Amino acid sequence: MSHRNRLFVVAGVLLLSLALAAPITAKPGKGGGGGGGGNPSVAVVSLGDSYISGEAGRWAGNSLNNGGNRGGTDRAAYKSKGQWYYAASRVYLEGTASDGCHRSDVADIHSTGQNVVSINLACSGAVTANIPRASQGGQSQKGWAPQADQLAAISANTDIAMIVLSIGGNDLGFSDIILDCVTEWFTSPSWWENHCNGEQQQNVDARMPAMKNGVRTAIDEIRAVMTARGDSDYRLVLRSYASPIPRGSENRYPESGWSRWDYGGCPTWDEDANWARDSLVPQISAELRSVAIEKGVEFLDMQDALEDHEVCSIHAGHGPGSDGVGAEWVRWVNTGWNQGDAQESAHPNAYGQRQAGACIGAMFAAAPGDYACTSPAGASPESVNLLPI
Repeated sequence: MSHRNRLFVVAGVLLLSLALAAPITAKPGKGGGGGGGGNPSVAVVSLGDSYISGEAGRWAGNSLNNGGNRGGTDRAAYKSKGQWYYAASRVYLEGTASDGCHRSDVADIHSTGQNVVSINLACSGAVTANIPRASQGGQSQKGWAPQADQLAAISANTDIAMIVLSIGGNDLGFSDIILDCVTEWFTSPSWWENHCNGEQQQNVDARMPAMKNGVRTAIDEIRAVMTARGDSDYRLVLRSYASPIPRGSENRYPESGWSRWDYGGCPTWDEDANWARDSLVPQISAELRSVAIEKGVEFLDMQDALEDHEVCSIHAGHGPGSDGVGAEWVRWVNTGWNQGDAQESAHPNAYGQRQAGACIGAMFAAAPGDYACTSPAGASPESVNLLPI
């Protein structure tokens, strides 16, 4: 990533824009953590999009080293007869490395620390229309049946204790927002900045009503599946999104020059970063919580979950750190030329997923209700604070 050729900038942005009925991924829990003990005969299930499927779980931090195991950050790297190889299927389970759903082995639902079976039905790129059953107009995605149909298939023989839903970001155009903000940074100088926030705020506001209706329908469809099997003894949690980038004042690279691209992988102007961190992400969280309250489901607020661990944060750095301590918990913006896939950009990495899983685990062990989850600076991914809201 270091000293990347400026001649390929436009092509890189274009590559990034292009990026942005199979076996069920299930894993037994590892036990411990969060209290409550759990029950290995019951299951926790995740549905939704890339923020819960495990997108970017291949990476344990970020590294400027493009060779070998990328400075210890590439979990898909392995060495055989003195030669390094890369197999994303070592991380993205059961065909999802090739189909793009990217369900990682440390996806949030697999990292709760609870002694339960974990089942991941989420898929990177999903929108609310991918949740409802096909009979109700739901759409398949990447060869997978609508997620409510997948839920129905597993629910017949599974005692489901909790369902966690993360959906709506792609309805609002997350990838479009990232691409626009990156493009504005690349194509304007520091003395005449072009910003993405004005146009993208208008787009988000225009798309928000349809997104909320889609989330309402998704919740109704999940309930319909569970009602059809005669099950009312489960918890349904709607989860919000964490900001992948810090505020401009908390970015360890200067706004001018090329270091935010050459070294950081966070090419955005301060004004746009501040808007994303302090306006966009809180707005989405507030709107999702309003739907959760309206529909009578639990809510997990993740908007501050990655604070001090975002890509380019002054409180974090490159490399895997000490099992995540001191490392970035977000995958940097990447074209996919020399490290992994562009679609992994700006998603919680393996550490961020372990942290989000610990939040879910803490909520599983707590009484039903609405909570916010955070982690202190300098903490391990499993060290979380769960606070009632």
